[in-house]
Amino acid sequence: MASTNDLKNGLVLNLEGQLWQVQEFQHVKPGKGPAFVRTTLKQIPSGKIVDKTFNAGTKVETANVDRRNMTFLYKEGDDFVFMDTDTYDQIPVGPGVVGDAAKFLLENSDATVAQHEGKVLYVELPASVELTITYTEPGLQGDRSSGGTKPATVETGAQVLVPLFIDNGEKIKVDTRDGKYLSRA
Repeated sequence: MASTNDLKNGLVLNLEGQLWQVQEFQHVKPGKGPAFVRTTLKQIPSGKIVDKTFNAGTKVETANVDRRNMTFLYKEGDDFVFMDTDTYDQIPVGPGVVGDAAKFLLENSDATVAQHEGKVLYVELPASVELTITYTEPGLQGDRSSGGTKPATVETGAQVLVPLFIDNGEKIKVDTRDGKYLSRA
């Protein structure tokens, strides 16, 4: 059990038998009335997002989530196989759990895998990854960094919008949360 005053981003709550991850929270003290905590919660298996308010100081049940650093080894059928870097145990993770992170997973890349009671809840990648452009249309003479963007395919098969001056074979940094181009690597 934890108090609403102890909430932080990433904390997993057990509300009415379902697991919810805190995405955002805000303590609010209005001029009149008691203080409360406004939260945005994401249901873990489905990804459904809801807003919920709690009275300040209310006790909420937290889930015991084991977050481990793991290495993505390979894809076997539909499953993604991860290896625990401490124990060298290998676990298969279904595509529904990996979700959008699959677009940026390369073999031997690191990820954080969260488990609850032996069941994998979600896979979290670093904030950015370096990927190589496999195909993009050639840029034209005079294209500058302040110009537009063009689609590019990276080595994982994902589509990323990049500036016009980026060419095939270049390494770029991509934000794993929204899939946007950050910079050249």
